Parts: sequence; structure tokens; C-alpha cells
Amino acid sequence: MGELVLYSLDGCPFCKKVEDALEENDIEYETRWVEGLHSKRNEVKRVSGQRAVPVLIDDDRGVTMAESANILEYVEKTLA
Repeated sequence: MGELVLYSLDGCPFCKKVEDALEENDIEYETRWVEGLHSKRNEVKRVSGQRAVPVLIDDDRGVTMAESANILEYVEKTLA
């Protein structure tokens, strides 16, 4: 199984919702913490084309997605 990677910011309520959904469904994932300043989020921009978080990367399915609502729907319909 490939790994899931979640780019997240400490204290971000949208990121927390995604983390909670992953944990509630016993889905293993790796968190990559990002800097508070958008200008310092070069890795997130490189993988997703944007600097906002959360961003979920699903290597198995070749999926990179942003926006917590989209990620939550993906977790519910695809991963859970």
C-alpha cells in the first residue's frame, strides 16, 4: 500500500477536520507540517500547485487534492 500524506498546519481547523476523519476511519497517513507563512510553503506549492492547506496526497491512486470539504468527501467515499 502506498502512503497517504497530509500537509497540515498546526492550529488549522480545516486540517484538524481532515485529521479527525482519517483517524476515525483508522486510515494510516503521514503528516507533513507546514510553516505558518504562505511564502514558506514551497513544498506544498511544488506538490499541489498552491500554498493553502490541507492537501492530501494518495500515492496509490495518483491523487493530490486540496480543500478540506473535497478531502473529507474523498475519505468517506474512497478510503473509508
